[in-house]
Amino acid sequence: MSGVPYATRPEVMQFADDLAARRDLDPDWVRDAIGKAQHLPTVVRLMQPATQPFVKNWRVYRSRFIDPVRIAAGVKFWQANQATLARAEKEYGVPMDIIVGIIGVETIYGRDTGSFRVLDALTTLAFDFPASHPRAKERSEFFKGEVEQFLTLQSRRKADPFEPRGSFAGAMGMPQFMPSSVARYAVDFDGDGTIDLWNSPADVIGSVANYFKAFNWQPGMPAYYPVDFDKARLDMDALMAPDILPTFSTATFAAKGAVLEGAALTHTGPLALIELLNGPDAPQYVAGTENFYAITRYNWSSYYAMAVIELGQTVARELKNRP
Repeated sequence: MSGVPYATRPEVMQFADDLAARRDLDPDWVRDAIGKAQHLPTVVRLMQPATQPFVKNWRVYRSRFIDPVRIAAGVKFWQANQATLARAEKEYGVPMDIIVGIIGVETIYGRDTGSFRVLDALTTLAFDFPASHPRAKERSEFFKGEVEQFLTLQSRRKADPFEPRGSFAGAMGMPQFMPSSVARYAVDFDGDGTIDLWNSPADVIGSVANYFKAFNWQPGMPAYYPVDFDKARLDMDALMAPDILPTFSTATFAAKGAVLEGAALTHTGPLALIELLNGPDAPQYVAGTENFYAITRYNWSSYYAMAVIELGQTVARELKNRP
């Protein structure tokens, strides 16, 4: 996984000096860290936009995450951390099954947290983000900010900037937090004086719950409701226009041909029509609430959010049915 160190790039070393001044960090330490970070061609390749059009298929996507290995690992994780999960739900209002779903989808409960040196991945994407990407400049700036957050965190901890390993995008630990998310949302939930998102399930559970609370999780609200359609009134273009952003009241939802029933009829917050495509087969639809939208703040995808929900629910059922 070795590549060319960034010390030979004057603009990168200038960035290191500016970062050190902005953050009041030791300039020699910052220059040494960024200078020794290596360009990783694999990371650039993995960030390239797809050359073939991607055919969305919810059933195929679901099968990657709602599988026997992940479910069994989820049951084991829940059993081992029952009290902590209950404490997080009580403190932050985020259901245990949602927390369990996130950690399972992200890393199979810590089994796969990534093998790239975080600083190498972040520096590569900050200064060599693939130019063919439609938002290359914006993404490059984002990763420069993540380099800054990461080095600030490591400096405060007096920790080796090359020790943490993560995903090719620099996401870290069991919950795959980016450095900015670690800085904003990670909590010391086990009370040992340090935050460890690799080895402390309590810190991971508390941090995931805190993340969702920060993104306005509404305690007691379902993530979605079933939805059907009145073909005579159906205005699918209008219903799909806001994408996953909850926009419609139950009344406007109904006026545009979306049919709700039961508890959904008394829902007071905004709703979104969530479409899950199934390749050549008929799509599936649900009415997403603000809590569904909150899950997509972790990963901007309705498919991801539904996988999190269904994995958590499946693990909860499996746990309940055990003797």
